[in-house]
Amino acid sequence: MKFTLDDVRSQTYKARDAWWTVFLVDPLAGRLVLGTANRTSITPNQITWGAFLLGLGSAGCFLTADRPWLIVGAALYHLSFVLDCMDGKIARLKGTGTVLGGWLDYVFDRIRVLTCALALMWGQFQATGQELYLILGIGVVFLDMLRYVDALQIAKVRRQMRRTLKKAYDESTLADPSALPDRLREDPDLDPELDPDLDSDEIRIRTMGVVDLQEEFRSRFAWYIGVREWLRDHRVRTHLISGIEFQMAVFIIGPVLGYIVPVTVGAAALLLVFEVAIMYKLWLSSRDLARALAEIRRTSPQVQATAGN
Repeated sequence: MKFTLDDVRSQTYKARDAWWTVFLVDPLAGRLVLGTANRTSITPNQITWGAFLLGLGSAGCFLTADRPWLIVGAALYHLSFVLDCMDGKIARLKGTGTVLGGWLDYVFDRIRVLTCALALMWGQFQATGQELYLILGIGVVFLDMLRYVDALQIAKVRRQMRRTLKKAYDESTLADPSALPDRLREDPDLDPELDPDLDSDEIRIRTMGVVDLQEEFRSRFAWYIGVREWLRDHRVRTHLISGIEFQMAVFIIGPVLGYIVPVTVGAAALLLVFEVAIMYKLWLSSRDLARALAEIRRTSPQVQATAGN
């Protein structure tokens, strides 16, 4: 079977992704995936190993601290990330993904960040004698770890919110969805292909109807809707500075521009700002959840029957 570029886009591209991936990786990775899938028998795990080895090569370049080698290291890091995106795409396209492959990809990603951070900052420390680079190295590793751990916990909280709401809805025994209040009815704008566990923009609860748990956030920041819709049309997450953009700033933009310290500090600050924004939205969602649960209980036939007695 010969795949087409449309197959690659429809079957392997995420509904929404980091802007760096959408604009600077997918256009190249998609075409490389097409050629690799149609003309070779290379497996996703082999590509994962290739990405890992390129990452180590990038770390070796960073360690020299010489400007030309820093640029080469930045190029290798970007190419490593392109391959890192390719392995998952080929696995989805050909149906050859494995649990081991997913684990290997995740572990190699973390090792690549750790190795490149230590090599880049140690090389700069050796060249300049400034201990600030050692602190930055620790900070980069810490923030990368924080971002991924936080993402896992947020997904866990979202799943729990969905389960809680669905359980409350099931127990209310509302046989007629039209009995639901307006804001609990089906949302015509819900994208059924969007994976809410991976979406850092919003939390939507799907039961028989849909509860929007970003109602309070939207009411406070109405301008956000237009921005979100533009980004959604271009497949870009509203979480504009995520772990991916942070890594690219530290390992590509900083070395290429020759401004490692200011770029790293700036990217770290923006990453923390967006993480705080996610926490804020999650807090507002918890308030919306409490109101939704109260609304379901209030419209429950059992509650109404009790009130009638």
